[in-house]
Amino acid sequence: MQDNLVIVESPAKAKTIEKFLGKDYKVMSSYGHIRDLKKKEISIDMKSLEPEYEIPEEKRKLVAELKSNAKKAKKVWLASDEDREGEAISWHLCEVLGLDEKNTNRIVFHEITKNAILKAIENPRHLDMNLANAQQARRMLDRLVGFNLSPVLWRKVKPSLSAGRVQSVAVRLIVEREREIQAFKAEPYFRVTALFKADGTDIKAELDRRFATHEEALAFLEKCKDARFTIGTIQKKPLRRTPAPPFTTSTLQQEAARKLGFTVSQTMMVAQRLYENGYITYMRTDSVNLSSLCIGTAKETVTALYGEKYSKSRNYTTHSKGAQEAHEAIRPTYMDKQEVEGSQQERRLYDLIWKRTAATQMADAELEKTVVEINVTGCEEIFVATGEVVTFDGFLKVYRESDGDNDNDSEKREDSTLMPATMKEGDTLERKEITATERYSQGPLRYTEASLVHKMEELGIGRPSTYAPTISTIQQREYVTKGDKKGEEREYTIDTLNTKGISTKTKKEMAGSEKGKLLPTDIGTVVNDFLMEFFPGIMDYNFTANVEKKFDAIAEGEEDWHQMLREFYKDFAPTVETTIKARSEHKAGERILGEEPGSGKTVSVKIGRYGPVVQIGTADDKDKPRFAQLPKEFSIETITLEEALELFRLPRTVGQYEDKDVVIGAGRFGPYVLHDKKYVSIPKDKNPLSITLEEAVELISESRKAERQRHIKTFAEDPKLEVMNGRYGPYIAYDGKNFRLPKALHDKAADLTYEECMEVVKIKN
Repeated sequence: MQDNLVIVESPAKAKTIEKFLGKDYKVMSSYGHIRDLKKKEISIDMKSLEPEYEIPEEKRKLVAELKSNAKKAKKVWLASDEDREGEAISWHLCEVLGLDEKNTNRIVFHEITKNAILKAIENPRHLDMNLANAQQARRMLDRLVGFNLSPVLWRKVKPSLSAGRVQSVAVRLIVEREREIQAFKAEPYFRVTALFKADGTDIKAELDRRFATHEEALAFLEKCKDARFTIGTIQKKPLRRTPAPPFTTSTLQQEAARKLGFTVSQTMMVAQRLYENGYITYMRTDSVNLSSLCIGTAKETVTALYGEKYSKSRNYTTHSKGAQEAHEAIRPTYMDKQEVEGSQQERRLYDLIWKRTAATQMADAELEKTVVEINVTGCEEIFVATGEVVTFDGFLKVYRESDGDNDNDSEKREDSTLMPATMKEGDTLERKEITATERYSQGPLRYTEASLVHKMEELGIGRPSTYAPTISTIQQREYVTKGDKKGEEREYTIDTLNTKGISTKTKKEMAGSEKGKLLPTDIGTVVNDFLMEFFPGIMDYNFTANVEKKFDAIAEGEEDWHQMLREFYKDFAPTVETTIKARSEHKAGERILGEEPGSGKTVSVKIGRYGPVVQIGTADDKDKPRFAQLPKEFSIETITLEEALELFRLPRTVGQYEDKDVVIGAGRFGPYVLHDKKYVSIPKDKNPLSITLEEAVELISESRKAERQRHIKTFAEDPKLEVMNGRYGPYIAYDGKNFRLPKALHDKAADLTYEECMEVVKIKN
């Protein structure tokens, strides 16, 4: 009989923990949840609001193994993660494995180190049903919303759509931001900068006002031609900068996005591996607290690496109300370990976490800031030069925090200037160059994954464990896309005054071009508008934040989870019933653009069965309506009548190739070239309305070449047998089934005999 069985959720975690426990302990993994609500049913008793759980087919063998080992063990230890999800996993294990709670120990730790594991074994506790019930309440509320709203969307908007409580609100944020951007009109202004010389040093300065018109900017430059430039006031003041707090889930996701280019889900996946390998503390937390052990070891490490004057111990306080994982911030488990083994991503993320943690235990940075005012004779305006000198780098030696999402700011700030030490009030400066540059007012910025997490956290929507899955889900459902906005070319003017006089030149720039920002799709926008109209309560930011607070109250044992669900469903169910029965004149998201010239038929855009379409005519017309798929570069919110009519030029014949017509069309899966009864997709960067015969022939040739490379060998003995080339190497296709070739046969795939192929088929079958 095995003395002890320890059950964790992941095999990687099991492997790490097994190293720390002796031969008396067997560590097994549950591979996450071993039971859940049924996938294709609501799986909730609607009278009692009790969940109906099942063990999925793929988990039954594992559950049998866990049961067998649990029976043999004298003592079972449940060691799933320390948050609500982890507590629920432990509760499900208890229920399914039939464990006696008195003989079952629940252990928690927020780092996988020998000390933490042994300490947890010494201090076991029983299951915390408040935490498990908070997870059950979240799971069931989300199921109630999803399973009730989705059929409404199928009927009113488009089949196969789905809705979610937090996801729908996240989409709302992105849709509203897009509309703010569309409504924003950029206003031009002129910013004036100057380069002066004093004691052989160049000094950069900026005028303390901006001009609204080109004429005003030129008039000022004219005044500067004969003006004298003298130093007015000089102000020097010391500054101190303190380090940012240690990482929480949210701030780690934001910094990893800005500094490492990681997506939110990528950050969590890499952090999970670091945690399971024992390198960092638990990665789902909204606490900025550090343990006294960490603060002590950080002091030793900082002093050893940089000297005593760089060390300053600090502790940070968590301010977020109801922080559900208020244990510790994300930090290295061993501060003396500056590097770890692992993939490049793991090493880079660990380096970021180590540096941020070390910086929190380092001295403030000390700076001296100098602000110099420069007077212009005959003008009220003054130039201002700013200089900043680091007198002691402190924590900046290790870590600088990102500035945030300013990557497409049209106005880039000048660098700080070094001021000559001899400079004093009344000194005359030599004018080298003064430049008036036309700029445009900056509109709202589209969300990145990181800035969306920041906004969700600010509004209290979601918790550390939900940010990454929410952002992944809205992209998987194609409500939001991570797009590249091309932007529009615009001209701007630069006027320069130097020793030769004033010169004017015009330059061009791309405005509004953005990469990797979150954009709402047409379907996402229509679903958002529909839910906002019929389910404003669900879409309300305060409602979503208040639900999170109720989950927190359940976790604290201050609220009954059944009562909370009953109160929600009492108001929600009638709204669903009313909405599904409501009749509307227009389909959700439909927009009338005008009439087709000549026929007078109505031209409209709407969401069709396979996505956004333009429609000419209505169901009431004598003739059937005509449809055209909406290309991705258009939106149902902004497309014009002229642009919509242009789409009906497809299909169009662009010429002949090999005595057969070459036709450009648009179908369910996007634009295509049709030649000799075969279809070739047109790439996104080519416009189907302007593609030439030469471009179409090139696409046809490339497609044929790729098709030839797919077919390695056929056999006269049996036309159903063929050796093919696939994504993962050569394989055998026979009688509608595919059979992977053993690696030893990959190099001789083209020379395989009929008998050899049939032998592979026989073995695989």
